[in-house]
Amino acid sequence: MKPLNQAIQVIIKPLLTFLIVSLSIILALVFLSPSSLFSELSISKNSSGIIGNNARFDIWSVRRVVEWRPCKWWIDAKPVALPVKTNGYIRVDCYGGLNQMRRDFCDGVGIARLLNATLVLPKFEVAAYWNESSGFADVFDVDYFILQMAGFVQIVKELPPEMSSASPFQVDCRKRKGQFDYIESVLPLLLEHRYISITPAMSQRRDRYPLYAKAALCQACYKALHLNDALEKKAAQLLEAIPKPFLALHLRFEPDMVAYSQCEYPGLSPASLKAIDAARGDRQPWTGEAAHVWWKRGKCPLTPRETAFILQSLGIPRNTSIYLAAGDGLMEIEGLKSAYRNIFIKSSLLGGEDFTRMHGNTKAALDYYVSINSDSYIATYFGNMDKMVSAMRAYRGMNRTLCLNRRAFAQLISRGLKGKQLRWALRRVHLEEFALGRGTALPDCFCEFKL
Repeated sequence: MKPLNQAIQVIIKPLLTFLIVSLSIILALVFLSPSSLFSELSISKNSSGIIGNNARFDIWSVRRVVEWRPCKWWIDAKPVALPVKTNGYIRVDCYGGLNQMRRDFCDGVGIARLLNATLVLPKFEVAAYWNESSGFADVFDVDYFILQMAGFVQIVKELPPEMSSASPFQVDCRKRKGQFDYIESVLPLLLEHRYISITPAMSQRRDRYPLYAKAALCQACYKALHLNDALEKKAAQLLEAIPKPFLALHLRFEPDMVAYSQCEYPGLSPASLKAIDAARGDRQPWTGEAAHVWWKRGKCPLTPRETAFILQSLGIPRNTSIYLAAGDGLMEIEGLKSAYRNIFIKSSLLGGEDFTRMHGNTKAALDYYVSINSDSYIATYFGNMDKMVSAMRAYRGMNRTLCLNRRAFAQLISRGLKGKQLRWALRRVHLEEFALGRGTALPDCFCEFKL
């Protein structure tokens, strides 16, 4: 019997070892895989909403794993001494809507510091398309900006007398291809002409910026740019009129936005389709398989009805007060109002002749102010405003910020999910993204903090 027992042990021991090792590997994969994060998220059960299997939950109660906060090298550091002699004067020419111009101006501040130049207050160049005539001082507090930027970059309201009649040498960096370097390409022009105007390039190489130039950019964007007194008073009045607590929703479904996306929406009303066709111009929509691929990549703006479906999937209560941070001409809004009855817009809350005289930039400034002060903020398209708003909310420690995942929405539908299954899958995607703080801050000035 002894030899038999020994034989059994010889066979069983390796088998048990194999099983134990295999089980350990499986458990490691389960607990360390990205999908396991969802199972670790703490979801408090309350009356905020019902989704799938009658489970009550609130997305904002999820335990966050990562948050974006201002980097210590910027927020705690003292400014590096400015050079005694300037290399010249730079004016930043800004185009587009308010938040695009704000982004370009912030970049311009960093560029001026990088090149040891003196910054001239910017020129807001807006195409007739935007129906805009607001200048920098019409939106922002000039004196406050100059005061807050002291030590970070030299700023003048006007050129010195000997240069007052000079026109700047124009340097349009938007047309430059690939990784663009200002020291190599723009500094020689600045030294030659002494006064230049620039339009920042999206592909600039900030990795070559010294920290003092990055700090100037961050200081300008998040500490120094405040609304002027008149506009802030109007924005505060608007904020006060919204029932609290409230969700600010940046919903992008205007004719120009849909036309630019090159997406087709056959189920829209005849009025919406006509408005989209009028805005398309030469930019025709994708068709056939190409249109399906484009949609699956998340390139198509969410309709108000789709937005309402996702909000319900996330447990946002139907009686939530929602402020619509949106431009004029928002289409198909009934798709949202059919699910959420407490919808507020600035035109209904701020009447009067002074509001009707406001231009696009000043109206956008109101939306920005309300959005950074809202109890929670959700974007349907992570554009210039959403990047600025989410970064400012992160700077102020306001973490109830989320961007809806259009790509996940399209891919889940493409897989055949619908009803409760689709709601559950959408909830899972967005809960994980909220917990990880994905897509809610600008990495140039913010760092990840693990909680």
